[in-house]
Amino acid sequence: MTGKPHPPSLRAELESLKAQIRRHDRKYFIENQPEISDPEYDRLLNRLRQLESDHPEWVTPDSPSQRVGGGRLERFEPVRHRLPMLSLDNTYSEEELRAFDKRVRKFLGAGQVAYFVELKFDGVSVSLSYEGGRLIVGATRGDGRTGDDITANLKTVRSIPAALTASSKAGLPRRMEARGEVYMPRAAFEAINRQREKAGLPLFANPRNATAGSLKQLDSRIVAERKLAFFCYGIGEREGGGALGSQAETLAYLKSLGLPVNPHGKRCGSIEEVVAFCREWERKHRQLDYQVDGMVIKVDDLAFQRKLGATAKSPRYCIAYKFQAEQARTRLERIEVQVGRTGTLTPVAILTPVALAGTTVSRASLHNADEIARKDVREGDLVVIEKAGEIIPQVVEVVKSERPAGAQPFRMPGRCPACGAGVIRDPEEVALRCESLKCPAQLKERLIHFSQRTAMEVEGIGDVVAEQLVLTGLVKDPGDLYTLRKEELLQLERMGEKSADNLLAGIAASKQRGLARLLFGLGIRHVGAASAEALAAAFGTLDRLSGVSEEALTEVEDVGPVVAASIRAFFNSPENRKVLKKLEQAGLNLQAERLEVRSGRLQGEIVVFTGELERYTRSKAQELVRRHGGRVGSGITKKTTLVVAGSDAGSKAEKAGELGVKIISEKAFLKRIGEGE
Repeated sequence: MTGKPHPPSLRAELESLKAQIRRHDRKYFIENQPEISDPEYDRLLNRLRQLESDHPEWVTPDSPSQRVGGGRLERFEPVRHRLPMLSLDNTYSEEELRAFDKRVRKFLGAGQVAYFVELKFDGVSVSLSYEGGRLIVGATRGDGRTGDDITANLKTVRSIPAALTASSKAGLPRRMEARGEVYMPRAAFEAINRQREKAGLPLFANPRNATAGSLKQLDSRIVAERKLAFFCYGIGEREGGGALGSQAETLAYLKSLGLPVNPHGKRCGSIEEVVAFCREWERKHRQLDYQVDGMVIKVDDLAFQRKLGATAKSPRYCIAYKFQAEQARTRLERIEVQVGRTGTLTPVAILTPVALAGTTVSRASLHNADEIARKDVREGDLVVIEKAGEIIPQVVEVVKSERPAGAQPFRMPGRCPACGAGVIRDPEEVALRCESLKCPAQLKERLIHFSQRTAMEVEGIGDVVAEQLVLTGLVKDPGDLYTLRKEELLQLERMGEKSADNLLAGIAASKQRGLARLLFGLGIRHVGAASAEALAAAFGTLDRLSGVSEEALTEVEDVGPVVAASIRAFFNSPENRKVLKKLEQAGLNLQAERLEVRSGRLQGEIVVFTGELERYTRSKAQELVRRHGGRVGSGITKKTTLVVAGSDAGSKAEKAGELGVKIISEKAFLKRIGEGE
């Protein structure tokens, strides 16, 4: 009979898996020669995650498993660049390119200079600092001298290696800062905008904005879902690894280390060859599956680069040639305000149809009221439009000389166009928002959220049933769920006797879920499951909570001024108070659940969970902490005393290790509280 493998054997298997996955990442992203199928790759990755779940102390920051994202950060820490990340001077004509060449040759005293020309990616510049071949810090460009530490987010980008490979003859550098561009492929951009449109959220204007917004996320799990990619284009500083003489050699060296380098660069022996290459790509760059807005022209010889140096803002040895954006003029007939799933009011320009970049455009985003005021856009104006990033049409300017007499400044409505309720301006955003529980534009998604397992857990309400309840008018707010009759439900498509009975039973059972789950289910902006638990524990009843001041709310753990203002605005709404009255009359339990305290085994502990748990849901595990005398934390702080790591444990486990916080597995946690097998 074969016994359980000895831990050292498991550790060897784990290291082997990491090496295999890194090799396949290189084959896929660097060499474009994948050797295994996606399911085979996933099997390797899932086995690695399982081993790390069983042994969280073996999880390292450079593990391929960490690309899934590890949870929420408190904020981004500043990172000082050892060498400044300077911006490039731009040029928009062939004449300016030739003038650049004259300046370079005059400075160097050379008759002719060779250049290396690369695509200019429309993304976000980042730096990657490697020590001993391992990724230590990833940062944004920032102001060129200080950026933000976004290491956790960059680790989710699969084409960024967490560890360099030593296949280069020049060897592995002791220390190196690689620089490059994070971007969003067109397919990923289109997919995320489809999701946002379906959810009623404002669309990203172009892939660059989507990339920048993704990298600013404090939750790296969100970044992992965005399918970002990366191209490396240079080195900031380097110790060890052999001499390099040109930009062409630099890119070949970076590729040999496992960093992805764009294949479309070219060494040009003269400025006329540069101009011809730029013309070629201006014609065909739209064929690429990522956004390119120009070309970068660099003096190829690194010794010449050092001699040319830089000004305070830009290197003298390179310049960017920007492609011209295609524009069109048309009349803005009217401005419509749409209400999205989350209640955001978004102005949209309705245009006289016009051909632009191969399509007919009749609508364009105006983003928000501040943008309309900044550009002074009015109904009836003749406007210039272009496709931002050649994707989303937007109004770039108004031809004010053609403004019709009597055109008035546009003002956003003071009430929701969909339901007539008052709107508020979120203090953290420029958008106006309707937060009425009765708003029909939001109702379907509110019902789905209200009914989900971690909220009121109404069995039987999914996407299809929620849509039918709204379209038939049977449900106009969550309170109407509790007055539904069987004969009404039987009128819905594909709703039989048994399904109707099950749905009514699910609705009845939800009445006893308690205050915390109701607060989460109501969808109060900024109130998540953890803060709902804290609010319920602090105030005990819905009636008491609905009357407290913002100041009193901020005394609750995890509730700051923004969350407190959102809660207060929710309860101040007459429409919302009517819905809450319905829920009370329907007999819902509006009091905090009194947990049976089973032991004091976690007395004094502040416990944070990270990764995927096997035996319990996250909310059930948190309940167990409270039942055994402990408190639940949402993020790793100096007050955290214990971290329970499931599979795919990410940056929380890493931060806990840095702070010296004890990390245990789910199995060890259950054993400690006496819930183990």
